Amino acid sequence: MIHPSYVDLMKVVNEESHNIGEEPVVNSRYSIVLATAKRARQIIAGDAPMIEGANVKKPLSVAVDELKQSYVKILNEEEAKEMKEKIDEALESSDYELPQDDEIIDIDE
Repeated sequence: MIHPSYVDLMKVVNEESHNIGEEPVVNSRYSIVLATAKRARQIIAGDAPMIEGANVKKPLSVAVDELKQSYVKILNEEEAKEMKEKIDEALESSDYELPQDDEIIDIDE
């Protein structure tokens, strides 16, 4: 048996959308699988895990634990669009510039 179960993960993810009239963010196991797989790929690619003890677990187990502990949030399309707009606005209003390839310094060289 997988711990936590898909049902438990769906409850955690949908906890915030319990207001009357709001549809749950996740309606199927497929959404949970996609979200955890995407997060596991991010961890494999080098993103830092958000939970303690992650160095002794496999990336997928870390992703499941992060989702269960609400460190990772699944956004619906509308929320994702709003978040992207906020990030774009913040980047535009700041003096921060993304580094060009030739500006990235490898400290191991």
